[in-house]
Amino acid sequence: MNVLVLGSGGREHALSWKIAQSPQVEKVYIAPGNAGTAEVGENVVLDSKNHAAVAAFCHEHAIEFVVVGPDDLLADGIVDFLEKEHILVFGPTKAASEIEWSKAYAKQVMQEEGIPTARHRVFASSEGALAYLKTQQPPYVLKADGLALGKGVIIAQTKEEAEEAIRSMMDMKVHGEAGSRIIIEEFLEGLEISTHALSDGERALLFPSSKDHKRAHENDEGPNTGGMGTVAPVPIVPAEQMKLIEERIVLPLLSALKKRGRPFKGLLFPGIMLTKYGPMVIEFNARFGDPETQSYMLLAKSDIVPALLASARGDLSGISLEWNEGAVACVVMASGGYPSAYEKGKEIQGVGDASDAHTVVFHAGTKRDEAGVLRTNGGRVLNVTATGTDLTEALANAYAGVAKISFEDAQFRSDIGASVF
Repeated sequence: MNVLVLGSGGREHALSWKIAQSPQVEKVYIAPGNAGTAEVGENVVLDSKNHAAVAAFCHEHAIEFVVVGPDDLLADGIVDFLEKEHILVFGPTKAASEIEWSKAYAKQVMQEEGIPTARHRVFASSEGALAYLKTQQPPYVLKADGLALGKGVIIAQTKEEAEEAIRSMMDMKVHGEAGSRIIIEEFLEGLEISTHALSDGERALLFPSSKDHKRAHENDEGPNTGGMGTVAPVPIVPAEQMKLIEERIVLPLLSALKKRGRPFKGLLFPGIMLTKYGPMVIEFNARFGDPETQSYMLLAKSDIVPALLASARGDLSGISLEWNEGAVACVVMASGGYPSAYEKGKEIQGVGDASDAHTVVFHAGTKRDEAGVLRTNGGRVLNVTATGTDLTEALANAYAGVAKISFEDAQFRSDIGASVF
């Protein structure tokens, strides 16, 4: 079959790379893709927000399956539109994906269903939020209600910092309409992990645990980013803990959404805090994580296409996923200044040297200029992802790859995985 992957980041490169290996797939198109996706399929100029244009492309190029990467496309209803066009598509509907594009809605569902999460309050005005803040103690957790490219969460250590965050979100609209409502919630202590589960609306296939690193700088300092690296599986998370997450969080959430007439077909991604009281939900995402996907695609032994198809068709019965032994580590190389202002167009060298039997360099913000020179084209530029017999070896292989790559003002964290030993 021909497959269309929508998106342009490292997640989409990793998905396209894995999908292209399937014997069920003849050709992968990626819209718009990046310099890396061009090596595993064909990049196409297509406005993914123009649903009619996407459907027309699918009909013209005999696309039998569409895989949606980014959250904003799901929130925009791309899945609903393609389904009406009788095009098989992987991802939840707009209504089902509201558990990501509205944190307030997700909290409401969790509260009603008894799914463990932090205590919280929702505010539609900065006045109300600032008044409530005076009754709370630091650290303060502030979240924009809507989608904010992974940057809508602030953990403020002082009341002044929290007040500034509230005003910037709600009054200055630094995240646009995403910050028109905010959530102030209890700070949870413990180990934060990422959980991925393929769902057909009722059943779930859980992936191994993974650990993302959201802060820009070492020791989890600096502003939140889309993610600076991942490891999988997390060696200190036992199988029993993952079973608890499935039983107390994943399956109850799927049941709750089905009961509300919005069954969730696609990839459910709860961010989990492992607290002394058990696993608790930090937030729900309605799509593959980035950069979690980069690690998972190397860790996956199975062809993932049958599982993606089964999810989209609403029947995962009889489907299983096998995972390779050992571990995978992903280190993100970003532009200087990310996640704030950064420059594009820096020449990238050494990607070929970094790629070997253990290491795959997934592209995120890259493009080739008219002369074919690889250049930076975004905040997160490359995802150096490597396997190993254990996490120590996987990290060593990933950082060996990072050392072979260079571009002006490149930044990366040197402590990926350090917190899980």
